[in-house]
Amino acid sequence: MTASAESQLIRCPSCGTTNRVPPEKLQQGLEPVCGRCKTLLRLSTNPPITVTDATFSAEVEGSPLPVLVDLWAAWCGPCRMVAPIVDQLSAELSGKVRVAKLNIDENPATPSRFGVRSIPTLLIFKDGREVDRIVGAVSKPAIVSKLKQYL
Repeated sequence: MTASAESQLIRCPSCGTTNRVPPEKLQQGLEPVCGRCKTLLRLSTNPPITVTDATFSAEVEGSPLPVLVDLWAAWCGPCRMVAPIVDQLSAELSGKVRVAKLNIDENPATPSRFGVRSIPTLLIFKDGREVDRIVGAVSKPAIVSKLKQYL
């Protein structure tokens, strides 16, 4: 039982499966992969994925996990305020929520499709459909409170 206590538990960012990773495997320099879907498991951080108009359907609407999508632009001051919070949530909620970022200047079709009129806008998807949205620069607890409803 002590061997399992020493193992690191890592949630897969793609399918949500909890994987037990023995420390000796990490010391050998092996990169852990999910036992179910074979996705590479990140040990320390899990940065948000970048989605585009072309990949949105597969990455967001096809995700088995709830998805938080940050719609942003480089010139947007409030977007830069929300970005570190989104990055933190991506790492903290890895395996429970998938976090994605979409640059609206480079990908105008998706914001238009969802009627996004101002940024930053955070869209929350579950089972392939938008279930909620947060508009404007809001605090981390406010975002977490909204997300908890869909976990």
